[in-house]
Amino acid sequence: MAGTYSQIYIQVVFAVKGRQNLISQELKAILNKYIAGIIKGKDQKPIIVNGMPDHIHAFIGFKPSMAISDLVRDVKNNATNFINDNKWVRGKFMWQEGYGAFSYSHSHIEKVYNYILNQEKHHKKKSFKEEYIDFLNKFQVLFEERYLFDWIE
Repeated sequence: MAGTYSQIYIQVVFAVKGRQNLISQELKAILNKYIAGIIKGKDQKPIIVNGMPDHIHAFIGFKPSMAISDLVRDVKNNATNFINDNKWVRGKFMWQEGYGAFSYSHSHIEKVYNYILNQEKHHKKKSFKEEYIDFLNKFQVLFEERYLFDWIE
């Protein structure tokens, strides 16, 4: 729509079903690039996509031309099909239901980018569960832990 302007930055976090470590180091860069392509194909701006063997972080310059839930659904569906079509895992790959979406101001872009870029470093000190619950608390999101992801202890 002419005359409509926005600047919204969203970090989306989602996990592999059962929190299995199915995203290998060798295939991670390909998957991250593929997910960034899905985001771009939806007329959104992928700032960085990175993660660990059991979860993904995507930092997005978001245009409100679609719902965040629709974008995440499309990313997860397309990435699932890509992984399964290429037979990257034995059996059927799936993402867990749900996701986290956290908003940031323009002044936080570099900090969030570097945080996502350095996931391996962060997860030497903190588990994904600790990281995710910290996000929920930091952003004051009310939650019941029993409804969060299936955690591997």
